[in-house]
Amino acid sequence: MSRPSPMEESEDLSHWQTLRVIGRALRFVGPVRGRFAVKVGLMLLSLLPMLMLPWPVKIIIDNVIEGHPIHDPIRPYPDLIAPLMNSLAGYSPYELLFIVIGFQMTLFLVIGAFGAAGSEGESAEGYLASGYDTASRTENEANAGFSLTGGLLGLFDFRWTMRLTQALNHHYRTRLFGRIQTLPMTAFDDERIGDAVYRVMYDTPTITNACYRILLTPITAPLHILLTVTIIGSLYGDRPVLVYSALAFLPIAFFATLPLAGAVRRMSGRSRKAGATATSTAEEGMSNILAVQSLGGEANQRDRYEADSWDSFSRYRDVFRLGIYTVLIGGIPAVAIGSYAYFVAIDGVIAGELSRGDFGLLTTYFFHVVASAQMLGSLWFSVQASAAGLHRVFFLMDMPGEIDDPSAEELGPVSDCIEIDRVDFAYPDGTTVLKNIGLRAQVGQMIAFVGPAGAGKTTLAYLLPRFIAPSGGQVRIDGTDIAGVSLKSLRDQIAFVFQETILFDASIEDNIRLGRADATDAAVREAARLAGARDFIEHLPQGYATPLGRAGGKLSVGQRQRISLARALVRDARILIFDEPTSALDPETESRFVETLRALSRDRIVLIIAHRLSTIRTADEILFIEAGEIRERGRHAELLAIPDGRYRRFVELQSGAEH
Repeated sequence: MSRPSPMEESEDLSHWQTLRVIGRALRFVGPVRGRFAVKVGLMLLSLLPMLMLPWPVKIIIDNVIEGHPIHDPIRPYPDLIAPLMNSLAGYSPYELLFIVIGFQMTLFLVIGAFGAAGSEGESAEGYLASGYDTASRTENEANAGFSLTGGLLGLFDFRWTMRLTQALNHHYRTRLFGRIQTLPMTAFDDERIGDAVYRVMYDTPTITNACYRILLTPITAPLHILLTVTIIGSLYGDRPVLVYSALAFLPIAFFATLPLAGAVRRMSGRSRKAGATATSTAEEGMSNILAVQSLGGEANQRDRYEADSWDSFSRYRDVFRLGIYTVLIGGIPAVAIGSYAYFVAIDGVIAGELSRGDFGLLTTYFFHVVASAQMLGSLWFSVQASAAGLHRVFFLMDMPGEIDDPSAEELGPVSDCIEIDRVDFAYPDGTTVLKNIGLRAQVGQMIAFVGPAGAGKTTLAYLLPRFIAPSGGQVRIDGTDIAGVSLKSLRDQIAFVFQETILFDASIEDNIRLGRADATDAAVREAARLAGARDFIEHLPQGYATPLGRAGGKLSVGQRQRISLARALVRDARILIFDEPTSALDPETESRFVETLRALSRDRIVLIIAHRLSTIRTADEILFIEAGEIRERGRHAELLAIPDGRYRRFVELQSGAEH
């Protein structure tokens, strides 16, 4: 019976859940709220020169080319512009031309644009190269920089925004990574690690889009609309239809996007899940490339990844297609209203009620309002894809972690014994692994767990560091129930060597020091000696500074195992747990290591899981575990003396295999 996956979250969110997810994401702005305030100020500052951009063109058309006097305009100037225009009243057309050119050059230097609407310039944007799936595109959001303007102001705004983006994403994804480190080691038993990698690297950048849109759009877009409408109203108040036409884009954008908001959220979630699958497949194939090549499975792995990769792109196209549908839904009424406003303005020019410069000015301001209205109206739709990614991140953050109870006590140095008292353990789905386990191990003893594969030996060992918690019974150290002590104080007392050797892409010295960061050079070398690793390390060209490569790929299996043993020994812990520590050691090294274990057990408790008779025969007590229960216990000679005993049968089978 399979256990339920810890990462089975719903892909569909309600609108209320989406609001909660986005609200939670906004709390991560806290550490950079000062920088966000500066960003808001920069965007507001950018609005003023944007409002000024069309006026030099109007002056050139009306006052330079057509010769209309500035002091006698067809329509009164708005209060915002009047002082500037009145200051130009005494200049000739040629002087006005040079003044306008100088003003435009200044605008170009400051904001990188000139001309009506700044179409002759560009806003500042910066993204990494991207493909067309969710992973490659959302990764860009972790490094995005943008500004409404270019020039010197845009350059400063761009650099400020990029650093703000990186700071926000750094804070967010390091929080997620730190949270993953606190999850129980069984959290990913049923999941491919690539899914967690995808969430850390590709789901976390969605916070950029969500926070920028939610925090900036409701401030800058309404203000931009208000200022622009004020200018239009003061100039062309007798033609309110132009203002109303521009504002009509707000409900158009809202009603065009609202029906598809839930769909884009669901499809984005599926796109991210497909991307995580592709990432997991790639991670698995590369991690196990030796097995793949040795078994001739390259074609099979390539086909698997090809299918998963294509599914990732296909799912993203579904999201992109929804965006196209939204444009089509809102496009027809938008074109109709825009065309109507355009002909109204043309009629005004033909009737002599508007100048040609007014037409350019009005058209520019009309599209200013349209752009801001569309941003505001489509705000809810724009954050839906981000909500799907944020939900995946928060789901992982909310998984129950290994967090100490506030009342947890500190466990002191182990001085007496370990007691496992009538312990049971079962998975949440009801699968029983351990039943009524009882054990007492004194300081100075070496206890061995023996039995068939799947008997529960490793599960029993996992109880001591609290990698898992018993379903019933107690585990006590020096009489203290370990359920009530802090994890750090408990695990500081334990050194665990896992059955699967785990090494990092670092030097040998760094890998050994992972057991104790403050270990001296002498302690590192002594641990290597005790683990039987000193000789081969010292024969390497770089000695202890030798980089191991990914997962220790530069060493043999036996050498990797000895490094892992040295890492445990350098901890100088009072409880040593070894899961098949000699499986990859040659007989001579194994013999030396067993002697080391006996020496270490004089003032420690040593628990060892092993199948090799040469490793366990000197143990003070051997527990034969089968089907989650202790069937026999005693010393090697005592267990051999039991007629038809399980341990005796185990030894006979091993002896027969060796011969």
